[in-house]
Amino acid sequence: MQTCIFKDYQSLSIKVVQEIAQLVITKPDAVICLPSGETPRLTCTLLVEKAHAEKIDFSRVTFFGLDEWIGIPPQNEGSGNYFFYSNVFAPLKIARAKIHLFDGMADDLSNECRKMDLAIAAAGGIDLMLVGIGMNGHIGFNEPGTSPNYYSHVIDLDKITTSVGQKYFKQATVLGKGITIGLKHLLESKRVLVIANGIKKANIIKKMMEEEISEMLPASIVRKHFNAALMIDEEAASLYGKY
Repeated sequence: MQTCIFKDYQSLSIKVVQEIAQLVITKPDAVICLPSGETPRLTCTLLVEKAHAEKIDFSRVTFFGLDEWIGIPPQNEGSGNYFFYSNVFAPLKIARAKIHLFDGMADDLSNECRKMDLAIAAAGGIDLMLVGIGMNGHIGFNEPGTSPNYYSHVIDLDKITTSVGQKYFKQATVLGKGITIGLKHLLESKRVLVIANGIKKANIIKKMMEEEISEMLPASIVRKHFNAALMIDEEAASLYGKY
């Protein structure tokens, strides 16, 4: 697994944008999986700016959203759906047919998982999966203890995840379950970028890279991927032994 350390969050985000843009230029019908949240926010902003400035055509790209809170409607500003449409899909005018997101309000969540798995297979697999890393080492909503053999699935969220997740909502919100693309999809993706920034992520980055690969530390499983890169700023890298 490649490790790339950048001076700051801005430099990190610029590099991620460059890789995404280059993929789309060389493969206009690329399949890309994106996360929501604070870490990828600047990447999304800069990607839209670059696409407009350089007239990069995203119309043939197929997008997958990494995860979603269950029980949160897409109109809620804390939802993954709201993030994706506000920060990427609406600004780039992506056609609805090219977007695959979980419906956290669906009556049949198992069917939501099946639909996502079938859509990924129909698209030929994921070319680039961009993910962040949670304070407990989760990837998407693949919480500690999640099998790396899972495709899309529903999960009970860890207390750390539900606590940290409150920052995305204007008022206290009940967060109990999530629905997510699984670690099996991650391991089968052609390219994986794990991004993290800030001193708050330093401890989990150290664990991810130095502790034994384990289901209890989902992010460590990325080290098994044949074409993955950890892209972090100097603060996030500050406790990592190789920095």
